[in-house]
Amino acid sequence: MPPLARDRLRELLDAVLNTGSTSREDMANAAFTSQHHFSRLVRSSTEESPVALKRRVILERAAWRLRSGETVTDVAFSEGYESVEGFSRAFSRAFGFPPRDAGNAKSHWLSAPNGIHFHPPNALWVTEAERAPVADVTAVMVRHDVDDTGYLLRVAAELGEDDFHRTLMPGHVVLKWDGPEESIAQILDHMLWTKEVWLASIDGENMPPRLGLDHSSLVARHGVVAPRWVQMAESVNPSDTLIDAICDPPESFSLGSVIAHVVTFAAYRRQLVRQLLRRVGVEVNDGDPIMWLREGVE
Repeated sequence: MPPLARDRLRELLDAVLNTGSTSREDMANAAFTSQHHFSRLVRSSTEESPVALKRRVILERAAWRLRSGETVTDVAFSEGYESVEGFSRAFSRAFGFPPRDAGNAKSHWLSAPNGIHFHPPNALWVTEAERAPVADVTAVMVRHDVDDTGYLLRVAAELGEDDFHRTLMPGHVVLKWDGPEESIAQILDHMLWTKEVWLASIDGENMPPRLGLDHSSLVARHGVVAPRWVQMAESVNPSDTLIDAICDPPESFSLGSVIAHVVTFAAYRRQLVRQLLRRVGVEVNDGDPIMWLREGVE
């Protein structure tokens, strides 16, 4: 039997996830290359930085262990965190709920630009379904929108209820038929509601109920609507026409225009949420799709 071809991706992942690698320098040494070259290889192969990839997979493994019944304290220290508080903050920011609630989660996976996830008991799973072809600009924009919305929901978990629901932009309206969007909670709600309504119309359903504005409800709604929206956007013919019976009177729209409409106003709302988060003292990234493709959501 001829020797197997060298699996460079596997070698890079081994170097990233090596238990003895606590820094980018350690990872590069394990791969027998320079730090700069190592980072470039990992980013080009996985669309995620080495540090971001390692952090995400560790949190996915931690979530699986918590769902399996291990204690928060045991998981925190054995996964390399210096304190339970530090682990809890990192976990809550990534998943949108605290470690103590991990047992109620449907999955231990986080959103990933490369489909690489922790697979128990101590392996990786790579699913191509999550990867958006870079050449397909619409797919990139749709996936970036849902991933970035998830990121903003995770960051918003740091807010108290007062800041989350506080009227920060009195009288602010994005689209006149949508009503006011004056708080972080209201803007996030409208981002989800837009997709929920259009999906109901496309699937021939009745107007969906308007669900809660509390943070946990928004996270749950995003978990349902995001995969449905991506699947729809990537499977339909954008030239097909939708007769929207939810409108009164019914109107016709091309599906391509519907997707463009949602992505356009979602992009504005996401940046608006960023401004408001910064106004109440929460650090947030820029939401740049270039960095999302290159390094993954930080």
